Amino acid sequence: MDRIRIVGGNPLNGTIPISGAKNAALPLMIAGLLTDEKLVLENVPRLADVALLQRILGNHGIDITVNGKRRGDDAYAGQTMEIDARVIVDTTAPYDLVSKMRASFWVIGPLLARMGQAKVSLPGGCAIGTRPVDFHLDALRALGAEIEIDAGYVLARAPKGLKGARIDFPKVSVGATHTAIMAASLADGETIIENAAREPEVVDVADCINAMGGRIEGQGSSTIRIIGVPRLRGARHCVLPDRIETGTYAMAVAMTGGDVLLAGARADLLESALDTLRQAGAEVTVSNEGLRVTRNGAGISPVEVSTAPYPGFPTDLQAQLMALTTRARGTSKITETIFENRFMHVQELARLGARIQLDGETATIEGVEKLTGAPVMATDLRASVSLVIGALAAEGESMIHRVYHLDRGFERLEEKLSACGAQIERLAG
Repeated sequence: MDRIRIVGGNPLNGTIPISGAKNAALPLMIAGLLTDEKLVLENVPRLADVALLQRILGNHGIDITVNGKRRGDDAYAGQTMEIDARVIVDTTAPYDLVSKMRASFWVIGPLLARMGQAKVSLPGGCAIGTRPVDFHLDALRALGAEIEIDAGYVLARAPKGLKGARIDFPKVSVGATHTAIMAASLADGETIIENAAREPEVVDVADCINAMGGRIEGQGSSTIRIIGVPRLRGARHCVLPDRIETGTYAMAVAMTGGDVLLAGARADLLESALDTLRQAGAEVTVSNEGLRVTRNGAGISPVEVSTAPYPGFPTDLQAQLMALTTRARGTSKITETIFENRFMHVQELARLGARIQLDGETATIEGVEKLTGAPVMATDLRASVSLVIGALAAEGESMIHRVYHLDRGFERLEEKLSACGAQIERLAG
């Protein structure tokens, strides 16, 4: 397995281009199942999860063509992906593929809506919690689907098509909202989704479906209204910039000091996280080019944060914020309300010299004067990048193992950081 070696202590200065959002690209690719015409997605990031979903969609007979950067394009320009689901040859999503990426379960919505049936493996366990699919299945049942579970597979049928309905989620779920929107877009009649997820990635998918001829209103609010249409057509859509990547690099700059332009970033996608960064002592300014993050001379201030569904502080930035607060001048508190088991980075940050105490879902972080490099082990995507942030500010050398987690969600991380002065390299094997 590859490792990443970091020698800490260098401030970050320069420009980091922000890639397309993984959490939008994946459901947008799945939305390609809704039409027999071509869906063209621009600004698709080069990530392991994107490549895996290409394989999963290929299993259904979907033809996907990927075009990289053209001559003269920026080296970090996103991919352009053409998705052709004219013929769906198989409505089964097998365990060996679904088990590798939970988001692939979402194919159940468009397969059922367009083909009238789907057989999709239950996703199985997850490193950061159980994340059951009950809300997805309840939404499909409300739309008239017949659902049964057999030998670890969900068998869904709607031989006469789906019917519009009222769906009231007892708890906000991004994945279930995606499933409900995609299924309802081809259902007969009106669907109202209450307590819908408000995340920008949900808005991006709804906007894309509307470009395909869908009739969706209210995306970005907790109530979404969908009028089903008989068929959707092809379209061209640009994936929005990744707010989690934006927040991650912003925290890396706040941790190390320096001055970095996050090119292409959008402040409106992560206002809560940017407010927290400012409280911690970073300066964040918005321009037409993106976001500029600086911390020159000022120390890191302690903060108190609870994760919450959008527009609250994202759970996907909790580990990164914790790394930042390990060097704060005082005591910080971070409460995780979304996922259980999402504090696995705590013990690894402690290896760098962090002082963190856990009490249920709350972590209390006592800032220390310095961190010291050490060998550490990545446990999941966000935890692994928190170790990168800690190592960038630590004295001496750190070696981060199991970095394949990083490749799932961060495009060319070492290149982007080294271009801004970080001493970071990937070691093979």
